[in-house]
Amino acid sequence: MKEIVENFKADAILSFQNYKKMAERAMEQVSDEEFFAAIDSESNPIAVIVKHIAGNLRSRWTDFLTADGEKPDRHRDTEFEMLDDSRESLMQFWENGWKTLFDALDPLHAEDFSRKVLIRGEPHTVVEAINRQLTHYSSHIGQIVLLAKHFRSSAWKTLSVPRGHSAEFNKMLAEKQAAGIKKPE
Repeated sequence: MKEIVENFKADAILSFQNYKKMAERAMEQVSDEEFFAAIDSESNPIAVIVKHIAGNLRSRWTDFLTADGEKPDRHRDTEFEMLDDSRESLMQFWENGWKTLFDALDPLHAEDFSRKVLIRGEPHTVVEAINRQLTHYSSHIGQIVLLAKHFRSSAWKTLSVPRGHSAEFNKMLAEKQAAGIKKPE
């Protein structure tokens, strides 16, 4: 059982790292103007999504095992408002949020996974809480990618295998695996 828990933890951390990296690679492709632009009155700009994810990261992962994941000082509604936020300040908030997550997950031991944590007063197993956040962040990161792709249009630099190149990519992977080389990130 300990091996399963350790594998789950390692996979969750890797998934979070990959989602973070995917969002950052998408955001690198947009201008500051696009970073703050909403495509319609009901959509959030990338900046707001970044602020919301960062606020959620800080709230959920601060004192993860010992305090409710919805902190009283969070003020979630303000995450959807652009006050005097700059791209630089939002990206620092983003970095701090992800650091909080990784600092909370890294020290977890197998026995911690049998514990319950609270999110808005609702008990979750540690695995449920991690999976809940993986789902939440991946949905918002998908929004970031879609918005960045919308703004870049034909100049978009794909984050995965380009259309029409699957066979070529699979061949390259097979050759690397045959040579004992780890798959590309």
